[in-house]
Amino acid sequence: MLKRIGTVCVMLTLATLLIAVGCGKKQPAADDKAGDGSSKPQYASKGDEGTITGKITYDGTPPTGKKIDMSQDANCASAPGDKTTDDLLVTDGKLANVFVYVKSGPVDRFTFPIPSDPVVLDQQGCRYHPRVLGIQTNQMLEVKNSDKTTHNIHPSPKVNQEWNQMQAQGAPPIEKKFTRAETLIPVKCNQHPWMKANVGVLGHPCFAVSAKDGSYTIKNVPPGSYTLVFWHETLGEKTQPITIAAKESKAQDITYKAGATARATSMQIGPALVLP
Repeated sequence: MLKRIGTVCVMLTLATLLIAVGCGKKQPAADDKAGDGSSKPQYASKGDEGTITGKITYDGTPPTGKKIDMSQDANCASAPGDKTTDDLLVTDGKLANVFVYVKSGPVDRFTFPIPSDPVVLDQQGCRYHPRVLGIQTNQMLEVKNSDKTTHNIHPSPKVNQEWNQMQAQGAPPIEKKFTRAETLIPVKCNQHPWMKANVGVLGHPCFAVSAKDGSYTIKNVPPGSYTLVFWHETLGEKTQPITIAAKESKAQDITYKAGATARATSMQIGPALVLP
């Protein structure tokens, strides 16, 4: 009898502990629009936001692009458009496709409205267009197929949900969202291994991608001090401290030297390669 009473007491104690642990478990915030698991207030503009602009330069002689062999798919091989590698695009010493964004400042303390317009990733000539793009958390990503062949879009995120979806010629756009901030998510096509893209996902709108002439512009930056991050697919990440005063327009240029190699970003998991 005493043994049975003892067993019951142990079971009751364990049940009490489980209930206590369950009650103490942190629940996802209802307004987790930033995708970082926290509850933040909505940003209220005072009309004093600033602007960051700049030019990104490549110091050195860029390597010659390699010819892509698309012979495995006749539709790709015969499609119009350039067929050389585009992971390093330098024009007159200016570097394109650098993802530039701010972090560790006021933008990390607020949530921001999610744009109603989707960000479009198209497949043309068996290439992704654009090669590098930015999007806010929970904003719609619309993937189109303008080619006369079937593709298989396959993002490989570290903290977001991975997906892998076939898209035939003429099929409607694929619509997806990334719910957590992550820089950057590589995207490939399982049908055509040369097809690559990179998606930068942030909980705020203060980002840009450098154009063919190396220029970039980040508008509507709340006043404050930040880390300005420059990310390139093959040349790696660089950072600069920057402070934006009310209604200030500030220029911040940066140079990548030839021969630099990529390293993991602060939000990637895995071994890092360091810039020389």
